[in-house]
Amino acid sequence: MQSKQNYHINKISLIFLALVTLNSCKKFVEIDPPVTQISSNTVFTSDATATSAMAGVYSQMMQQVGSAAFPNGSPTILMGISSDELQNFSSNPDYNEFGNNNIKPPNTEIQNLWNQGYKYIYDANAIIEGLNSSNGVSPAVKEELIGEARFCRAFCNFYLVNFFGNIPSIVSTDYRVNEIAFRIDRDSIYKSIIHDLTSAQDVLSTDYSFSKGERIRPNKWAANALLSRVYLFNGDWANSEKQASSVIQNVSLYSLVPDLNAVFLKNSSESIWQLLPVAANYNYSTEDAYWFIPSNGAKPNAALNSTLLQAFELNDQRKINWVDSVSYSAQLYYLPFKYKVTGTMNSTEYYTVLRLAEQFLNRAEARAKQNNIADAETDLNIIRNRAGLPSLHAGDQTQLLGFIQHERQIELFAEWGFRWLDLKRTGTADAILDPIKAPIWQSTDTLYPIPHSEIGLNPNLTQNPGY
Repeated sequence: MQSKQNYHINKISLIFLALVTLNSCKKFVEIDPPVTQISSNTVFTSDATATSAMAGVYSQMMQQVGSAAFPNGSPTILMGISSDELQNFSSNPDYNEFGNNNIKPPNTEIQNLWNQGYKYIYDANAIIEGLNSSNGVSPAVKEELIGEARFCRAFCNFYLVNFFGNIPSIVSTDYRVNEIAFRIDRDSIYKSIIHDLTSAQDVLSTDYSFSKGERIRPNKWAANALLSRVYLFNGDWANSEKQASSVIQNVSLYSLVPDLNAVFLKNSSESIWQLLPVAANYNYSTEDAYWFIPSNGAKPNAALNSTLLQAFELNDQRKINWVDSVSYSAQLYYLPFKYKVTGTMNSTEYYTVLRLAEQFLNRAEARAKQNNIADAETDLNIIRNRAGLPSLHAGDQTQLLGFIQHERQIELFAEWGFRWLDLKRTGTADAILDPIKAPIWQSTDTLYPIPHSEIGLNPNLTQNPGY
């Protein structure tokens, strides 16, 4: 959790902060943000102000900047350099610790991951509590917003449990409870994630009319998409397939984009949930583009690892369209190029959190695990064919699962830390990373340390093995 003083904040101040961020995010709702202190009675007396409070959470997610800002940049960058995907060239010692898999518990970026993840959980809890006690918000809007808050809480818990393993479960705004919370086991955290997402499914909108046609707030299909991933990570193959299929079959909303350069544009038909860029003072739209694309003449902060570059097949259109290169001191560096616009705030690229291609790969793996080889191959080859590659046909289940993991590595590279997460969940981290990172690699590196300051604040927190 955040420090005691940070949690000793009342709900009124939190929601006020969420609301004032809307100065840069008015398209969420057509109302003016408040300019004076407000009371909790005022926040939830109308549909418009309650919607503003939830929109403020999304706005803050994108106003957080810096490579370790969660969720704007940190999953991609920090997990990318922890794995075999990215090579770190930043001189910042905190980033070097991630690249060397030698993270110290006082690491500032570890603290940021923890604090920011729990901040949005706290915000979601505040909104749920405020809505549950409100008589001024219409039932339909109340249900929608509670569903969104539950979704956001599940989303943050998913990353926190994958960053740190066993973590505290925070379901209220009571700092007296939160500041002494124990870590609970991974399975219990996943149960709470599934409960939040299945509850959200029942109340979230089935289209994007509530956000004026923009895909900048999660709907029912975003909950289904995240559930597909969660079930996959927990070995529930049938439910992972079911949830992915529900999204894939919704062809009126979702389809793969033939032009790879259009996949990450705002409101692309492939996007299921995106975050609207709002960090206007920093003059760029996404942290990924800012971090990966160097300014003229500069050395990049990070580049693609040779392991990943060698994994691309000949004529793969993803390498042609999603990889760029720059020369620095007579050396060529290859860069992620999914987001292409830097140096200006623009309205062409939104930060894509969930997209359809992942659902095809989730379903392919879930089907393969259930020995539905033919249908798994079909899903796999839909993604390969979009990239200009020929279809693959596996000799057995083991070979097919290898094909699918390879395709996830290529399709989802430099995107939300998928490679790091996949190495961990498939139990292949040691076999793949030890030869690359020896002698510094150890099995306990698959979890990040609990921040040193948090253990000092909460006597009930324990440290992860290896730290």
